[in-house]
Amino acid sequence: MEKFTREPLGIAGVLLIRPRKFNDSRGFFMETWVEPAFEKLGVTARFVQDNHSLSRARGTVRGLHFQAPPRAQAKLVRVVRGSIFDVAVDIRRGSPTFGRWCGATLSAENAEQLFMPAGFAHGFCTLEPDTEVVYKVDAVYAPDLDMGLLWSDPRLAIDWPVPRGDILVSDKDAKLPDFATFESPF
Repeated sequence: MEKFTREPLGIAGVLLIRPRKFNDSRGFFMETWVEPAFEKLGVTARFVQDNHSLSRARGTVRGLHFQAPPRAQAKLVRVVRGSIFDVAVDIRRGSPTFGRWCGATLSAENAEQLFMPAGFAHGFCTLEPDTEVVYKVDAVYAPDLDMGLLWSDPRLAIDWPVPRGDILVSDKDAKLPDFATFESPF
């Protein structure tokens, strides 16, 4: 039996990954990253940094973020407490899915992970209070290359699962550019 299974999400390169989870009376055990097993799934990123966020309120939106070349980042996202609706937006010029998004509900309970290669804007909305998200990236953070898109852009039409009036965003994320004025560096 394979350690992980994958499900493509309709945009080339974006994968929902399911680890094998072993449950018993004590709890569970699972492997979340095994390089040779992920290579079999088509994920060849060499991760160099782990990030961890806590969002206190349900309806917190973080994103849509990405890092521009030459430090563009592939990401592997998972939830260790609570749940999120996780989104990847294709920002690769020339891609047949440029400007389209795909998403999945990730939770501590389902243990699923979302992988997206470089060339995607990433964001998520928390579905429970006190949600913790952990993700790996394959390039270290470079503040001068940190960019993003407006989470509520009508052109992207992301179907966030929380009513607009209940969504919390940072001042920085509320001021990100919309897709119509966006010049993709990819």
